[in-house]
Amino acid sequence: MEGDQNHQNPKKRVTLLDVAKASGFSKSTVSRILDERLPKADNPSARRVREVAEKLGYVRDLSAASLRRGSTGQIGVIVPRLTDTVMAMLYESLAKAASRNGQFAIVATTDDNPDAGRAAAEALIRRGVDGLIMSTARTDDRFTDELRDRGIPFVLALRQNGQSSAAIGDDQLGGYLATRHLLDLGHRRIGLITGPDYATSARGRREGYCKALQEAGIAVASDLIMASTFSIESGEVAAEQLLNLQDRPTAIFAVNDNTAIGALSAIAGSGLSVPHDISLVGYNDIPIVSRLPVPLTTVKVPFDHIAEMALQLLNSATEGTREVRVATPSLIPRKSTAAPRAR
Repeated sequence: MEGDQNHQNPKKRVTLLDVAKASGFSKSTVSRILDERLPKADNPSARRVREVAEKLGYVRDLSAASLRRGSTGQIGVIVPRLTDTVMAMLYESLAKAASRNGQFAIVATTDDNPDAGRAAAEALIRRGVDGLIMSTARTDDRFTDELRDRGIPFVLALRQNGQSSAAIGDDQLGGYLATRHLLDLGHRRIGLITGPDYATSARGRREGYCKALQEAGIAVASDLIMASTFSIESGEVAAEQLLNLQDRPTAIFAVNDNTAIGALSAIAGSGLSVPHDISLVGYNDIPIVSRLPVPLTTVKVPFDHIAEMALQLLNSATEGTREVRVATPSLIPRKSTAAPRAR
């Protein structure tokens, strides 16, 4: 009967034992050959096992394997927001690095809100992730202490808090390179759009800015330093404030590319142009900035390298230890910077 045929039992799942029987090898040998986490063997036995597995339609049961190993092979990634290209790039780099390691990265967002960060972490922990990689660390929040007390493995990325293992860029060096570039072009009055004070990445870039000015014998002027978040909108507001100064700067360093894009909008809205009236440097080298009408000079952050380091730290984490690994940024000069014009 047609109705009976539509309700037949689904096809039985092919198991390791089925592959072992069909290939003539032991179950343990077959399991080892088909384990994607191990180096791929290339010998007659291995080729025979893989051929039989493919013919039978064998698919590795990841949930059963994780139960045997006491892990899920899943990594929780917590970022402020995926609408921020920097965080999307970090997550993609982490996902690729995890995949190469036989792991799967699950992302959750927090809008840079500490309470939302706790909720996101708890949701990922309930899913049984093997650990957390977080780019949401704040100097005004001690959530990492709670995770440490509970024995939950975690690593920080891009930001740090001085107490936890982290994979970061050398933000002070990056801020120094950006400011040194402007100084070398002849700028002496350089504005800074700072980013939020709770993020150590923003703090480090500000420190690099101050260091470069001090080396050049230029006093750090508080009226040239404008607070912001990491958003385009805040960059626009901060740049407007700089441009409205009676003695406006001849150059601006924005501590991320989003705020630099906001500054571009403010500069255009003031009837000025980049770099003829004012030079501009961003930070991170997100893909769009090289394709703007005036390609943006920026500091490139090696996200793939930071992701690899974060995953290595998480997978080799030993309770009670702290290690910070630092990746070196590089300046990418483009057409948004030039020597200052005489006024």
